[in-house]
Amino acid sequence: MISIFSLSVAFGGFTLLDGVDLHIGDSDKIGLVGRNGAGKSTLMKLITGEQAPTSGSVEMPQGLRIGYLPQIMSHHKGHSVLEEALSVFSHIREKEDEIARITEQLSLREDYESADYAALINRLNALNDELYLEGGESPEARAQRVLFGLGFREDELWRKTETFSQGWNMRIELAKILLSKPDILLLDEPTNHLDIESIEWFEDYLKAFRGAVLLVSHDRRFLDNVTSRTVEIELGHIYDYKVPYSKFIELREERILQQRAAYQNQQRMIEKTEDFINRFRYKPTKSNQVQSRIKALEKLDRIEIDQSDNSSIRLKFPPAARSGDLVFKSVDLVAGYPQKTVFSGANIEIKRGEKIALIGRNGEGKTTLMRIIMGELAPLGGEARLGHNVSIGYYAQNQEDILDPSETVMGTLDRVAVGDIRTSLRDILGAFLFKGEDIDKKVSVLSGGERARLGMAKLMLSPYNVLALDEPTNHMDIRSKDILKQALTNFDGTLIVVSHDRDFLDGLVDKLYEFRDGKVKEHLGSIGDFLSKRKLENLQELERVEKELKPLDTGISEGKKEFEAGKQISREYKKKKNRIDFLEKEISKKEKRLKEIEKILEAPSAKDDVMELTREYLELKRDADEFTLEWTSLMEEIES
Repeated sequence: MISIFSLSVAFGGFTLLDGVDLHIGDSDKIGLVGRNGAGKSTLMKLITGEQAPTSGSVEMPQGLRIGYLPQIMSHHKGHSVLEEALSVFSHIREKEDEIARITEQLSLREDYESADYAALINRLNALNDELYLEGGESPEARAQRVLFGLGFREDELWRKTETFSQGWNMRIELAKILLSKPDILLLDEPTNHLDIESIEWFEDYLKAFRGAVLLVSHDRRFLDNVTSRTVEIELGHIYDYKVPYSKFIELREERILQQRAAYQNQQRMIEKTEDFINRFRYKPTKSNQVQSRIKALEKLDRIEIDQSDNSSIRLKFPPAARSGDLVFKSVDLVAGYPQKTVFSGANIEIKRGEKIALIGRNGEGKTTLMRIIMGELAPLGGEARLGHNVSIGYYAQNQEDILDPSETVMGTLDRVAVGDIRTSLRDILGAFLFKGEDIDKKVSVLSGGERARLGMAKLMLSPYNVLALDEPTNHMDIRSKDILKQALTNFDGTLIVVSHDRDFLDGLVDKLYEFRDGKVKEHLGSIGDFLSKRKLENLQELERVEKELKPLDTGISEGKKEFEAGKQISREYKKKKNRIDFLEKEISKKEKRLKEIEKILEAPSAKDDVMELTREYLELKRDADEFTLEWTSLMEEIES
């Protein structure tokens, strides 16, 4: 399908990819791995044509459909979620419109034996064949199925895309890519903004996908479940393994051991050769042998080893003062913002030494709870309090974005470090894989993973007895995550972590709080226990739904009625939602004008008509109250 020949990419004096070859077959499922900055994203851009190689070529069949999901992308505004997803089916609507035009032309013509009439018939047949190949499922049904799988709820399908976060907009773009039926999927860290249940759905989708997949991910479990081949980029070269990620780790270790043995043998041979040259360089009788060995050394293909592989990294958080037995407790906690309650009735208790995971869909309140714990946000209701002598180190989702881009790696730590720990800055940076010239790099040139590691390194400069980490592994490569997980496992304080990375959480946490549908539920046990239980609950829920629908499922006509009824419900829902949007805008405008009038009436001037302003105020107040009652009624209908 896609063949890469002798591909090289160089920037100035640095060679990122050095004459690499790679072939991607029609149905290959490939995990593309390597350290941050190794060239994984660059390789994908070379395949899509977004970037040109220094030398070499990328060859593929003409008309090959590529679905590419980059790490960072632009998002479209002005459409609802469903409308944006349906935009990929514009070609179907164009075909349907052309069929309608041809059908109308044929109905008006009587030159049945003419070549033009035959051409129209042939074009009509071709269009109908093309639509048939698109499949029997309607675009709306296909779009909803994918959007639901990626975590959207039905009531969110009509919301404008600009009202969602960047992570949710990434899901919309991913849905569009999947719906476009590509021949190959190029996915650059697709799970960064997916919750655990969406990841499981996505895994099943990719396993059933008939095309090829080239996947960059730092989720070890995801790679194992989806891929059957692993391609590693290291020191500009490609190593191709026909096995999933976990097996690749074993084979890679064997390769490195063999490489080291070969390197040591080569070094011994070089040493002996150089010794011979130095001993007999000026002896006429040995001149031919000396020259022969000098030429052999010049032609020798020197074996290279990735120096980072030679280091055994152990990271340890500094010891901190002991906190009280109770770290955090909430009673009937209501959390959110003035315009929206995110969750309510939450009873949470975190004790000293516990390692807790907060899990659930994006937008359900995990970060909101973190902000309440940190004192950045006040509860809307209920009680929330910290325990005695609690000292919290907080890693926010945007931690890497708040670093000063003009500062160097070393300078970033040096500006905040105090006391004796200043002497350990190089050791701390080394533990986070910043070595040699890396410490003098500007933050602005660091990759997302490097910035995440630097943000975590900053967190280590002060001793905390509680760590609150919000998506700490986003953009971290697998090796960096393993180092962090080892350090957190050995951390003797309390850990509160928001993450959707199952492999990272597995063996790290022993208690979970699930955020779902405005409620918070406690689960004791590991992430594996939770996932097993959740699947069982889903099956039970599915069984209950099937029993309820069984009387309707008696034949094609009943199924059609149910489908049409569903369409009618969607139309009614959209109509109510549009009315709600209108009411909200009108109420906002009226409230704004009411405040303006109130301000004038507090200190009217000679030119202000107090009677007219009072009349306008009363009318606006009456209208606002009526609109608010209607808005409340419609909201209750939708939520029921």
